[in-house]
Amino acid sequence: MLPITCAIACLCWAGVVAVGLMGLSTGSHGAEEALRVEGGQIADVTPANSGVRLFRGIPYAAPPVGELRWRKPEPVNAWDGIRKTLEWGPRCMQSSRLGDIDPLNKRMDEDCLYLNVWTPARSPTDKLPVMVWIHGGSNNVGAGSQPDYDGGNLAKKNVVVVTINYRLDVFGFLAHPELTRESGTNSSGNYGLLDQIAALQWVQKNIAAFGGDPNLVTVFGESAGAFDISLLMTSPLAKGLFARAIGESGGALTPIPAFGPKPLRIGEEDGAKFVQTLGANSITELRGKPAQEILQVAIKAPITYGFGVVDGYVVPDHPAKVFAQGKQHDVPLLVGWNVDEGTLFAARLVKWGPDLPSYVDRIRAQFKDQADAVLQLYPPGTSLEQDKATFAALFGDEIISYGGWAWAERAASTATQPTYRYYFARRPPGAPELSVNPLTAPGVYHSAELYYVWNNLQIRDWPWVAEDRRLAETMTSYWANFAKSGNPNGTGLPQWPAYKPGGAGQVMELGAEIGARGESHRDRYEFFDRYYRNAAAQ
Repeated sequence: MLPITCAIACLCWAGVVAVGLMGLSTGSHGAEEALRVEGGQIADVTPANSGVRLFRGIPYAAPPVGELRWRKPEPVNAWDGIRKTLEWGPRCMQSSRLGDIDPLNKRMDEDCLYLNVWTPARSPTDKLPVMVWIHGGSNNVGAGSQPDYDGGNLAKKNVVVVTINYRLDVFGFLAHPELTRESGTNSSGNYGLLDQIAALQWVQKNIAAFGGDPNLVTVFGESAGAFDISLLMTSPLAKGLFARAIGESGGALTPIPAFGPKPLRIGEEDGAKFVQTLGANSITELRGKPAQEILQVAIKAPITYGFGVVDGYVVPDHPAKVFAQGKQHDVPLLVGWNVDEGTLFAARLVKWGPDLPSYVDRIRAQFKDQADAVLQLYPPGTSLEQDKATFAALFGDEIISYGGWAWAERAASTATQPTYRYYFARRPPGAPELSVNPLTAPGVYHSAELYYVWNNLQIRDWPWVAEDRRLAETMTSYWANFAKSGNPNGTGLPQWPAYKPGGAGQVMELGAEIGARGESHRDRYEFFDRYYRNAAAQ
């Protein structure tokens, strides 16, 4: 939702604070206490002795359906009476390509722009830091209601936690010449990002009612959520909407369209092909088709939508260039990734066999005159299993780790605010292999840190041990401390130094052992830095 008129905004803000005071100031902190937010009154049903109140399924924008499909989010529709926050909002339209990621919420609908709030506040005057989560899932799947993102334990660190839904896949990231022309901003293709901005605007106007401080908002996210946050740090529309940022396992600073935002022209060309696939003659005709029909075509004829487009409006320029020039929003930043980021992707996407290219042949085909340099950094093994493991390491660096490295490196070089880097090195014990569960993979796989960041070990019946519980408690404390002050350090925690660029910095290892270490694999990231820059210049 883009900014509404100043008068309406001021009226909504006054109403939010006034009713918020009535709702949270009784001292009972029990259920059925109404709060006023943009659109009307809401009430939770949290047990009075829980310590954390949960409000599910709060609308933050109008349903993006009908004529509002592929348009900027509009203000919420008002409702009468007190809206009970019993149910999660429906997750946005998406495939099941990653399995049943949201087992507690089976509803899916194009009407999906909802958020959830966990608050430990006793009064709006508490002014607690706020943490707004942007979920991962390649910007194609996911929801703020996933059990992994239950904010109860994190909120107990004295922060208000918000999780959001945003439009996904073709509904969130379709660019098209007609959409560009009708937009009034000469842009299209970033509707999911506009939803995230609308949710952050909602937080600015409404979070005081929940005891949160709109001046202390941290955006944090994983995978596609981290990619998106790196884009939000460059967007003029997001200026002033958050004071700190955390990116886990992602970053959109790879300066080629395969792993970063596309030029608008390429996005429009891809969008035109998609519309033709549906047999539609115009966007107007496409808006008349059922959402499920559009989704099924997107699943059968996928086009990469996930990282948005450089449209000059939401995303003014490629983030690699923006961060290199120091033009990003200058906020404290915490960035990191996992030891084995590539295992999940390689296991799903890469085929091996006697009739398929060998590891060395694949490297030479992809990197051509740079292949020898790659083979020095990622040497072949003496068996197929070793080659597969090496290729997975290369793949993870290429699509995940390098983007995070460049994000941290550029921010630490050009910003006045500190950057902190981490390296997650703990595999959840008992996690099944890929053949059993498609959400996991060998090693310290992509997304493994989520159990610990949220301190939600209890959602898996795995043989957790003392090291896991200590790591979860420590990481939750680091994340909450960062939200409070822009510095993850705190009493009783191992010291986490700010990162210095150029190879002189230290990185916080988060695993069975917790402590600052020298940077590893810098030679690999520096290779990709040179390689991508050369590729982008051609």
